[in-house]
Amino acid sequence: MTTHTARDAARQRLEELRRLIEHHNYRYYVLDDPEITDAEYDQLMEELRELEAQYPEWVTPDSPTQRVGAPPAAGFTPVEHRIPLLSLDNAFDTEDLAAWEARITRMLGHKPSGYVVELKIDGLAVALTYREGLLVRGATRGDGRTGEDVTANLKTIRAIPLRLRRPVNLEVRGEVYMVRSAFEQLNQEREATGEPLFANPRNAAAGSVRQLDPSITARRPLSIFTYTVADVEGAPRPATQWESLQLLRELGLRTNPHVRRCATLDEVVETITQWTDLRHQLDYETDGIVIKVDRLDEQAQLGATSHAPRWAIAYKFPAEQAVTRLLDIRVNVGRTGAVTPYAVLEPVRVAGSTVSRATLHNEDYIREKDIRIGDMVVIQKAGDVIPELVRVLPERRTGEERLFQMPDHCPVCGAKVYRPPGEAIARCMGSACPAQLVEGLIHFGSRNAMDIDGLGPAVIRQLVERGWVKDAADLYQLRAEELAQLERMGAKSAANLVAAIERSKGRGLERLLFALGIRLVGQRAAQTLAQHFGSMERLRQATREELLAVEDVGEKMAEAILQWFGEEQNRRLVDRLAAAGVVMTAASQAREGTPLPWQGWTFVLTGTLEGWTRAEATKLIESLGGQVVGSVSRKTDYVVVGTDPGSKLEKARQLGRPVVDEATFRAMVEEAQRQVGSEVTPR
Repeated sequence: MTTHTARDAARQRLEELRRLIEHHNYRYYVLDDPEITDAEYDQLMEELRELEAQYPEWVTPDSPTQRVGAPPAAGFTPVEHRIPLLSLDNAFDTEDLAAWEARITRMLGHKPSGYVVELKIDGLAVALTYREGLLVRGATRGDGRTGEDVTANLKTIRAIPLRLRRPVNLEVRGEVYMVRSAFEQLNQEREATGEPLFANPRNAAAGSVRQLDPSITARRPLSIFTYTVADVEGAPRPATQWESLQLLRELGLRTNPHVRRCATLDEVVETITQWTDLRHQLDYETDGIVIKVDRLDEQAQLGATSHAPRWAIAYKFPAEQAVTRLLDIRVNVGRTGAVTPYAVLEPVRVAGSTVSRATLHNEDYIREKDIRIGDMVVIQKAGDVIPELVRVLPERRTGEERLFQMPDHCPVCGAKVYRPPGEAIARCMGSACPAQLVEGLIHFGSRNAMDIDGLGPAVIRQLVERGWVKDAADLYQLRAEELAQLERMGAKSAANLVAAIERSKGRGLERLLFALGIRLVGQRAAQTLAQHFGSMERLRQATREELLAVEDVGEKMAEAILQWFGEEQNRRLVDRLAAAGVVMTAASQAREGTPLPWQGWTFVLTGTLEGWTRAEATKLIESLGGQVVGSVSRKTDYVVVGTDPGSKLEKARQLGRPVVDEATFRAMVEEAQRQVGSEVTPR
């Protein structure tokens, strides 16, 4: 086969893979009727990635591999909606519905010809814009007239097609949501790390879509239901809401299957009655029913107020609570060692499911609400999903109730449990604690930590279950012949993983400190500590006063570092990592006693740089001591301008802040790096 023929064959296979993957995305995420297994799908994706890596000039914006392709954003660009996304008026009983129908009947001069009844999904409203069938923009609802451009994040949601099944121009509205199981898992993870919990699925979806780093959004299992055709060109315009939903499905967009066409308000009320109970059987959260006038010409005649369309209304389901007995209070241990109490309840049915556990957040929460073991308590599902304890019923106490005491040692590994002064969360201080192990290893091997390609959650769970890895240091003892025994891990993949683990040894102190998961030590703090101390040995011997002398290290972080190195398990882990050959010194640092050249300087980046991605330029500035922020102020030291700069350039001129082009910035970098003995690294 000639080179030309091989290239043609590769191109044909690449295009075939894209068609196949989008077809299977449609079958799985839109029709809920997959034709292949997850493993077979993964094989197709891997083959496509390999071909695109071999021929990068063939990568297109609508390729399935580009769902996570954008670097973290400094902020979201405002988007003015051409057609406003209005909110809905609410109805809470059948009298409200009857009054609504009477109002629109007076305006039309007759009763509407019919209604479409749809579930109201508890998520985040978004607007999607397609041009010639290609997704070009996704935006949040915002205030209804101005939202935020979150295109890169929405591209990570596989239920949103990057290319429609027909080359039409389309503006569509939809609701991004998170399924119940994923919502509960996400809150468990946040509770374990001491982060505030999402109150309901809508907050979870909104928080996920509005991440500045699309890779975070990609890790959260979001989906979407589309429900409104705002505008369309290149296809027959629908005459009714019912036809609009049919058009969306034909174009490859996902719509809710539980939609009903009703001729009268009595049929609408009957549908509401059915779904008041049936909603609890769904895998996603719905907090009501949306009733819309079906015919679009009647919708146009009714119009809208300043905040809501007159032709639609949302019927809200009532909240549900239940009374039960609190049988016991126990604790969970999370990835970062967070020890959080939870209530063991006498099983009770609420909001369509049986509840036997509820979160208690922390020790202070228990004290403030005077919660005692044996109490009768009122519980509800926050957002109809998270079981939470609303209040106790002290009038029903018998005198046999008991106060709860937080354990002083981890119930899993026996290490000390420590609660930092002024904080609500107590923590297990053992890095090798089995309760923390899997999630801790996932973090250790993640891209911003030790960046071990191929060390995914499925592999880690198998390693832990087989007892081959009991802490991060054990990773460096693994052999390819062992790894090849794991499920879906052939000889080549095993060899690649061993090579990736070996490469990770040279990541340097900054990445290692972040990978270790020391509480409060994020990426920026790890970088600062690495630059200041230069070696793990100097850091582990640092006193409180020496830690507090480091810029941006406060009392809480200093205490967290001292506590971490004060635990024998952690010191032993560091020693074993060093023995395995993991580099324990900073990758680059200023000469002893010399501050980094850009220490304390603040930069703003605007436009597209040719030599670096935004993430690369940010990391470069930080390596020289500077800081990148998202907006221009009088405190900004330099505004770096690439091609097609945004409004930040004008703001810099108004405030008289220094503006430099890419050539000048490169010269500044080269001069600064000469001072610290390193080299500029363009893309």
